[in-house]
Amino acid sequence: QVQLVESGGGLVQAGGSLRLSCIASGRIFSVNNMGWYRQAPGKQREMVAVITSAANTPNYADSVKGRFTISGDIGKKSVYLQMNSLKPEDTAVYFCNANIRTIIQARWDTADYWGQGTQVTVSS
Repeated sequence: QVQLVESGGGLVQAGGSLRLSCIASGRIFSVNNMGWYRQAPGKQREMVAVITSAANTPNYADSVKGRFTISGDIGKKSVYLQMNSLKPEDTAVYFCNANIRTIIQARWDTADYWGQGTQVTVSS
Protein backbone atom coordinates (compact mmCIF):
# COMPACT_ATOMS: atom_id res chain seq x y z
CA GLN A 1 0.00 0.00 0.00
CA VAL A 2 2.99 2.27 0.64
CA GLN A 3 6.22 2.32 -1.33
CA LEU A 4 9.49 4.19 -0.87
CA VAL A 5 11.61 4.35 -3.99
CA GLU A 6 15.25 5.37 -3.73
CA SER A 7 17.76 6.35 -6.38
CA GLY A 8 21.18 7.90 -6.70
CA GLY A 9 23.66 5.45 -5.21
CA GLY A 10 26.85 4.44 -6.94
CA LEU A 11 30.64 4.28 -6.86
CA VAL A 12 32.68 7.39 -6.16
CA GLN A 13 36.23 8.21 -5.14
CA ALA A 14 37.03 9.58 -1.72
CA GLY A 15 36.30 13.29 -1.59
CA GLY A 16 33.56 13.00 -4.18
CA SER A 17 29.83 13.62 -3.93
CA LEU A 18 26.58 11.75 -4.46
CA ARG A 19 22.94 12.71 -4.10
CA LEU A 20 20.28 10.25 -2.99
CA SER A 21 16.57 10.69 -3.64
CA CYS A 22 13.53 9.05 -2.06
CA ILE A 23 9.88 9.42 -2.97
CA ALA A 24 7.01 7.87 -1.06
CA SER A 25 3.79 6.84 -2.77
CA GLY A 26 0.62 4.94 -2.03
CA ARG A 27 -2.32 5.38 0.30
CA ILE A 28 -0.65 7.94 2.56
CA PHE A 29 -2.64 10.19 4.84
CA SER A 30 0.34 12.01 6.34
CA VAL A 31 4.08 11.67 6.90
CA ASN A 32 5.54 12.29 10.34
CA ASN A 33 9.20 12.09 9.43
CA MET A 34 11.50 10.97 6.64
CA GLY A 35 15.16 10.20 6.69
CA TRP A 36 18.12 8.10 5.74
CA TYR A 37 19.77 5.18 7.47
CA ARG A 38 22.73 3.09 6.39
CA GLN A 39 24.11 -0.36 7.03
CA ALA A 40 27.68 -1.38 6.36
CA PRO A 41 28.71 -5.04 6.12
CA GLY A 42 28.84 -6.62 9.55
CA LYS A 43 27.41 -3.56 11.27
CA GLN A 44 24.03 -2.51 12.59
CA ARG A 45 21.83 -0.13 10.69
CA GLU A 46 22.39 3.43 11.86
CA MET A 47 20.62 6.74 11.45
CA VAL A 48 22.29 9.17 9.06
CA ALA A 49 19.88 12.11 8.86
CA VAL A 50 16.19 12.69 9.58
CA ILE A 51 13.70 15.51 9.06
CA THR A 52 10.36 15.72 10.82
CA SER A 53 7.12 17.52 10.14
CA ALA A 54 7.31 19.09 13.60
CA ALA A 55 10.92 20.25 13.94
CA ASN A 56 12.64 22.80 11.73
CA THR A 57 16.13 21.49 12.36
CA PRO A 58 17.23 18.21 10.78
CA ASN A 59 18.95 15.63 12.93
CA TYR A 60 22.33 14.25 11.78
CA ALA A 61 24.66 11.54 12.93
CA ASP A 62 27.88 13.04 14.28
CA SER A 63 29.91 11.19 11.66
CA VAL A 64 28.24 13.07 8.76
CA LYS A 65 27.71 16.55 10.22
CA GLY A 66 29.18 19.20 7.97
CA ARG A 67 29.42 16.81 5.01
CA PHE A 68 25.88 15.57 4.39
CA THR A 69 22.75 17.65 3.95
CA ILE A 70 19.20 16.33 4.11
CA SER A 71 16.47 18.24 2.36
CA GLY A 72 13.01 17.64 1.07
CA ASP A 73 9.37 18.30 1.53
CA ILE A 74 7.49 15.96 3.82
CA GLY A 75 4.24 17.35 2.47
CA LYS A 76 5.34 16.23 -0.99
CA LYS A 77 6.57 12.92 0.44
CA SER A 78 10.14 13.34 -0.84
CA VAL A 79 13.54 13.54 0.79
CA TYR A 80 17.06 13.94 -0.54
CA LEU A 81 20.53 13.41 0.85
CA GLN A 82 23.43 15.41 -0.56
CA MET A 83 26.66 13.69 0.41
CA ASN A 84 29.89 15.65 0.00
CA SER A 85 33.48 14.91 0.99
CA LEU A 86 32.70 11.21 0.99
CA LYS A 87 35.00 8.86 2.87
CA PRO A 88 35.58 5.11 2.46
CA GLU A 89 33.87 4.62 5.82
CA ASP A 90 30.67 6.01 4.30
CA THR A 91 30.44 2.85 2.19
CA ALA A 92 27.14 1.14 3.00
CA VAL A 93 23.66 0.37 1.76
CA TYR A 94 21.57 3.47 2.32
CA PHE A 95 17.90 3.08 3.17
CA CYS A 96 15.13 5.63 3.03
CA ASN A 97 12.77 5.51 6.01
CA ALA A 98 9.46 7.19 6.62
CA ASN A 99 7.00 7.13 9.49
CA ILE A 100 3.64 7.25 7.77
CA ARG A 101 0.04 7.46 8.84
CA THR A 102 -2.43 5.61 6.65
CA ILE A 103 -6.14 5.02 6.60
CA ILE A 104 -7.27 1.90 4.81
CA GLN A 105 -10.85 0.65 4.98
CA ALA A 106 -11.58 3.11 7.79
CA ARG A 107 -8.69 1.80 9.88
CA TRP A 108 -5.97 4.21 11.01
CA ASP A 109 -2.41 3.01 11.32
CA THR A 110 1.03 4.54 11.82
CA ALA A 111 4.11 2.57 10.89
CA ASP A 112 7.69 2.78 9.68
CA TYR A 113 8.31 2.00 6.04
CA TRP A 114 11.63 1.27 4.34
CA GLY A 115 12.96 1.54 0.82
CA GLN A 116 14.80 -1.28 -0.87
CA GLY A 117 18.19 0.30 -0.26
CA THR A 118 20.79 1.76 -2.58
CA GLN A 119 24.48 0.92 -2.51
CA VAL A 120 27.02 3.68 -1.93
CA THR A 121 30.66 2.69 -2.38
CA VAL A 122 33.51 5.10 -1.73
CA SER A 123 36.94 4.03 -2.95
CA SER A 124 40.15 5.26 -1.37
